[in-house]
Amino acid sequence: MKLDQIAPFIRPVPDFPKPGILFRDLTPLLGDGPAFQATTQALSKRAGAYDRIAGIEARGFLFGAALA
Repeated sequence: MKLDQIAPFIRPVPDFPKPGILFRDLTPLLGDGPAFQATTQALSKRAGAYDRIAGIEARGFLFGAALA
């Protein structure tokens, strides 16, 4: 799966948590193995070679763990 094929797995939720905000839900991405793998591979290429990875907030923990 290529990185440009990941966009359909990010679900827009308009007006959440308040009007005028477009929330992007990553739950469909996390539920699809090939899409999640493609995302973590792209993130690892972008991050380069680091000794430490920090995953801030709830979703960050999931991506940070996969990258580590």
